[in-house]
Amino acid sequence: MKIVVSGGGTGGHIYPALAMIRELEQRMPCEVLYIGTENGLEADIVRRAGIPFESIEISGIRRSLSFENVKTGIRFVKSVRRVRRLLRQFQPDIVVGTGGFVCGPVLYTAAKMGFKTLVHEQNSLPGITNKFLARYVDRVALSFKGSGHHFGKNEAKTVLIGNPRASEVAELNINPLEERQRFGFEEGRPLVVIYGGSRGAPAINEAVVDMMPKVEQAGWSLLFVTGQIHYDTIMSRVGSLPERIQLRPFVYDLPNILKASQLVISRSGASTLAELTTLGLPSVLIPSPYVTENHQEVNASSLVETGASLLIREQELTGDRLFEACEKALAQQQMMSEAALALGMPNASRDLVDELLRLTGQKN
Repeated sequence: MKIVVSGGGTGGHIYPALAMIRELEQRMPCEVLYIGTENGLEADIVRRAGIPFESIEISGIRRSLSFENVKTGIRFVKSVRRVRRLLRQFQPDIVVGTGGFVCGPVLYTAAKMGFKTLVHEQNSLPGITNKFLARYVDRVALSFKGSGHHFGKNEAKTVLIGNPRASEVAELNINPLEERQRFGFEEGRPLVVIYGGSRGAPAINEAVVDMMPKVEQAGWSLLFVTGQIHYDTIMSRVGSLPERIQLRPFVYDLPNILKASQLVISRSGASTLAELTTLGLPSVLIPSPYVTENHQEVNASSLVETGASLLIREQELTGDRLFEACEKALAQQQMMSEAALALGMPNASRDLVDELLRLTGQKN
């Protein structure tokens, strides 16, 4: 099978794509071409994964009137020409987009050329690019139940799949005891993990610093991932801490320690929620207010409504409120864990590849 994949800008668009590719490679011989941009994270991540990579120059559309939109239009036309050449040379069986504005010219061109196409939407509230592409592609794969209506008359093209990132986390062969020991956490205490994304979130960091005196008196352990640029400043502010409270600038294999934890405090990006529900982890979610159409809060709503998560909006976040939420969640851990597991879709990669095979008429 020959497949072209496009998605970029953030890890939330790239890692689901890589999970899908790995699932496909495990099931059949395949040839993959990834199309992204040189400015996005995909240029480094995809190449490091050993996947052939080609780039185009494209930028996102501004929601307000701007001359930049004229430049974007010109780049789109140029990108379509380059994508057309790449697709003619590669002749894929299917073209898949996993989000980000780079998908626009790639999936649009593929659909116009008659190739089978699928776009995967990670968020509960779709972005401009995927709404545009829904008119042209053969299938729209959803990560959240009930989000198909956002595609209007193209809702009939949607299918609920989940986020392929969940499958990778579900398949982790991790011994929780050994993972705790690797970080120096003793047994017998609940482990709370706090992180605000790869670069950290200043508002979350401030709240954690404010509640640190209470954490020192609490009966639980804490792994606080600050983000690289904030680590030194925060370390100087909190001073000496007991061994059961660990501060790290970054954790490369974060899902490993998540599997050994009892509670997570984080943003509510799509990949994060896929991990939490697959692992059945209670959470306190603090959606980023800086994303398009506040989609992180919309993402979080299904977890909050079913009792899997507690929600604190950033403008309401304080150290006291965060500590109270942690205590409440730990007291309701079993109930919240069951609610999270009920939302999990650990077979998302398998189901997505099954959908690709159906579209292309191939058998595994």
